[in-house]
Amino acid sequence: MAGYHADKDQLLRRLRRVEGQIRGLQRMVDTDTYCIDTLTQVSAATKALQSVALQLLDSHLGHCVHDAIAAGGAEADAKVAEASQAIARLMRA
Repeated sequence: MAGYHADKDQLLRRLRRVEGQIRGLQRMVDTDTYCIDTLTQVSAATKALQSVALQLLDSHLGHCVHDAIAAGGAEADAKVAEASQAIARLMRA
């Protein structure tokens, strides 16, 4: 079971909100909205997605990585490395 299972409904609501923001951005571009106003909304959508990513990462660390570390062995090392790579990808984004 995914580490975010308990927060699934909240995550889906947040993602639907982001989806609405993206549709709003499409309308802004379609109607030739002022560039800075459109960029402001792009920034808001980006921050919203980053917030979802951080919540997913927190769930992963608290559930999947925690359980792997408790079990020990190679799986623990693999989960920590996987989490570290995910954090690196988020930092580059």
